[in-house]
Amino acid sequence: MTISRVLIANRGEIALRIIRACQELGIETVLATSEADRDSLPARLADRAICIGPARSAQSYLNHRAIVTAAIGAGADAIHPGYGFLAESPDLAEASASNGITFVGPTADHMRRMGNKIQARLLAREAGVPTLAGSEKIGSPQEALAVAERVGFPVILKAAAGGGGRGMKVVTSARNLEQTFTAASAEAGSAFGDPTLYIERYISNARHIEVQILGDRFGNVVHVGERDCSLQRRHQKIVEEAPAPSIAENLREEIRNAAVKLARNINYENAGTAEFIYDEDEKRFYFLEMNTRIQVEHPVSETISGIDLVQEQFRIADGQPLRVAQPDIVFRGHSIECRINAEIPEDGFRANAGLIEEWAPPVGPNIRIDTHCYAGYRVPIFYDSMLAKLIVYGSTRGEAVQRMKRSLERFVVTGVGTTIPFLHFMMQREEFASGAVTTHLIEDVMPQFSGSSR
Repeated sequence: MTISRVLIANRGEIALRIIRACQELGIETVLATSEADRDSLPARLADRAICIGPARSAQSYLNHRAIVTAAIGAGADAIHPGYGFLAESPDLAEASASNGITFVGPTADHMRRMGNKIQARLLAREAGVPTLAGSEKIGSPQEALAVAERVGFPVILKAAAGGGGRGMKVVTSARNLEQTFTAASAEAGSAFGDPTLYIERYISNARHIEVQILGDRFGNVVHVGERDCSLQRRHQKIVEEAPAPSIAENLREEIRNAAVKLARNINYENAGTAEFIYDEDEKRFYFLEMNTRIQVEHPVSETISGIDLVQEQFRIADGQPLRVAQPDIVFRGHSIECRINAEIPEDGFRANAGLIEEWAPPVGPNIRIDTHCYAGYRVPIFYDSMLAKLIVYGSTRGEAVQRMKRSLERFVVTGVGTTIPFLHFMMQREEFASGAVTTHLIEDVMPQFSGSSR
């Protein structure tokens, strides 16, 4: 390993996750923090912390110039962006390279090509990966109507530069298309600085399945299995598991191979995730997008494969070839991850920042907690509401589900409202127990939870 000192350009649990990987690799850690995070747990556990700006992300974690300046000042020879913030910023990757600093992630070119979802669809098609019927860029409601009539309603409008459900709207008929197009375009422009939209056929009975891949600069690409991320609220994941349940084995292999084929076709480097929509009715899958970074849900893939994905990111960035070929990767058992957020589920998952009074996560064999929280920690209002990731392992899916139920029952947090009661409610649903999970399940059962919580 030639990387000796890394600047971690992130916060919260992923910053701690990177610190722990670096400790095992013998890499010194410097944490870039905002003023709100100067006394955070990651700041205490890093070898050194540097404040890069005020609490608001735009002036700190989203300021690539401040991050690179901090890395230069600290003598760091690498930058790891984690996920979120600037993790998929080609500007940060290029600024790092131009200053002789290794960016722990894919190239700026890969980020640009796969970050634009219209271009990513075209690249997937070139690689022979199935894509949904739809459009390239659409510039007006009239164009959108023509595509929708060709594809057939319902359709979904999506932001070309987007993510996290912003700029994403389902349209069920021509009657409300113009108004929805205008709203989606405005939301995309506000969120991403780019109002460009495209259209895809909307699959109502769908699952969200993604494949973890690793690629090195020598053309080697492997997958680390697939994950099911169908349990979502507001198009954002809340529960993830690996492997995906209730999928025919031949189809599972097709999805995994499609991800590898796409990554190999574009000479992809480092960790990435190819995301697919799976049509439950037709039993077919289609490419959605590619995330050019480590994912929040990477621990479930680590748990069933025994591969430390963050350490592999560093090795790949360091110029080393992959240490494993596909036949070497053996999957065992089942893993489930629940995101513990400071939110009020029955109030539309409203964020609920404040002081954590009690914090007692479950402990025991085959239970993993990725978190930066503790009793006395004040959850800031400026950032994402995630407090922790609770990850469990079982030799079977049934065993993992039962372990997750018990773990949620034992997870004590007071002072702020959390999603723990809702997650426990979902674990008890027959739909989840049977593996019959779709992207609209939370929306379908929410009235029952809201009624039971009163």
